[in-house]
Amino acid sequence: MTATSFKRIKQLALGLSLIGLAFQASAQTEVHDAWVRATVAGQPSTGAFMTVQADSDSTLLSVRSPVAKTVQIHQMSMKDDVMKMGMVESVALPAGKPVTFDPHGYHVMLIDLTAQVKEGDKVPLTLTVKNAKGEQETIEVQAEARALGTMDHSKMH
Repeated sequence: MTATSFKRIKQLALGLSLIGLAFQASAQTEVHDAWVRATVAGQPSTGAFMTVQADSDSTLLSVRSPVAKTVQIHQMSMKDDVMKMGMVESVALPAGKPVTFDPHGYHVMLIDLTAQVKEGDKVPLTLTVKNAKGEQETIEVQAEARALGTMDHSKMH
């Protein structure tokens, strides 16, 4: 192998490693198993659920969707044997730990729907996440609408 060939291989290896670092830096937050509860005609709101995992300490600041006039992050809690749901300003995403958004904890409320969400629809969601350095990241997700579930809202106040 000539010195020139060795130099080219070394440059190629350096270039590939830099591409790998750039990819790693851009893959800060991942969203898995995003879904939205399908609705019946005239239903004004629904919930969106997913698992979010950040590679560094981060915060989910907001969620937007064109299918709803208002989108809020909520949390379910039990107090004095009564289930309550309330809006939260943000959700902490500890580094490397998945945070689950489900019907019994954190979840996203899609309020004042613009149309019925039918089973099988793809619902666009845009998440805004800020890491500990103050850098914001926007994540586009296509959440699948799943059949009406069994969550009982009768105990909520």
